[in-house]
Amino acid sequence: MKYTIDEHGYYGKFGGAYIPELLYPNIKELEDNYIRIIESESFKSEFKELLKDYVGRPSPLTYAKRLSEKYNTHIYLKREDVNHTGSHKINNTIGQILLAKALGKKRIIAETGAGQHGVATATVCALMGMQCTVHMGETDVKRQMPNVLRMKMLGATVVPAMSGNRTLKDAGNEAFRDWINNPTETHYLLGSVVGPHPYPDMVARFQAVISEEIQWQLQEKTGNTLPNYVIACIGGGSNAMGAFYHFLEHESVQLIAVEAAGLGVNSGETAASIAKGSIGVIQGAKTMLMQTNDGQIIEPYSISAGLDYPGIGPAHAHFHDIGRTTVLNATDHEALQAAFELTRLEGIIPAIESAHALAALPKIQFTKNDIVVVNISGRGDKDMDTYIANMDTYC
Repeated sequence: MKYTIDEHGYYGKFGGAYIPELLYPNIKELEDNYIRIIESESFKSEFKELLKDYVGRPSPLTYAKRLSEKYNTHIYLKREDVNHTGSHKINNTIGQILLAKALGKKRIIAETGAGQHGVATATVCALMGMQCTVHMGETDVKRQMPNVLRMKMLGATVVPAMSGNRTLKDAGNEAFRDWINNPTETHYLLGSVVGPHPYPDMVARFQAVISEEIQWQLQEKTGNTLPNYVIACIGGGSNAMGAFYHFLEHESVQLIAVEAAGLGVNSGETAASIAKGSIGVIQGAKTMLMQTNDGQIIEPYSISAGLDYPGIGPAHAHFHDIGRTTVLNATDHEALQAAFELTRLEGIIPAIESAHALAALPKIQFTKNDIVVVNISGRGDKDMDTYIANMDTYC
């Protein structure tokens, strides 16, 4: 049970389901049924088929020759950016839409920051003919307009969240309010390994396909299933959980999670919830979050909409707490540098979220024989306005 959730929904001292009474029936329904459903042969068969024929899995594991030469090591990129809809988010939305169907739900709600989860949710709702409402902070609506237009084109209703700093946390709050008001036929398709049990475990299981593929792909390319390092950006933490999942028990593999430092971890404008957080409860789970001494959430900041969140998934809080993961951070500047470097060296434009993982490369002392896997969680077309605004500085 060192790395998995216990029977009460906790990873060590983190997790649980701290929910209003009105949501108890919804959470209990999920808790009582999700394992039975997702472990059934019919579910596994349909899930696997859709990942292959609709999402386009397996995603490639690309050897980054020029990047490897620069850092004098062997760097492989796990290419979640080439999935249908452009990120890892589709893995989870495929799983949850099948679960919602099995539970007889008719309407789907979701939260989104960068818009990638919103697009993936709208996509699977279109595929399955379900009504879809996506809550998105007004700030993110403005800075991620291409994804907003995609969601609308796919038939989703996008509802701007107007509270707080109008980003990911606030979108999540509005989604929970929506669920409370529409409990019976609605499924909340939560996008990360956050929230009340069983969501962190459920999302982790759907995203575990990432590390499952990395293992056999490395075997094909190197003769070994185990890398020396796996590096992933971390906000809520679903792409990192997917990349780490099958390596957790192999302690020779160093797992590196990279938070968004924003303007600097001590600047007051950051989203580094491990570096600056303390134990508290956010959106239904006990975890590490940025908060004042009297428990009020500190508004986060990151140039990356998908990492602009004041907390972290409870599993990641636990992994850090017991020393299984190393948590680094990258500023906006470092992430932009890393994004333009990958673009120029390898011809791949990453999402700004993924660029935070790449920004860890100059901070680690690799040997020339190390095998390093960086999870490229999404593609950068959604971030082109930000990249264009910074071209003169970084090109």
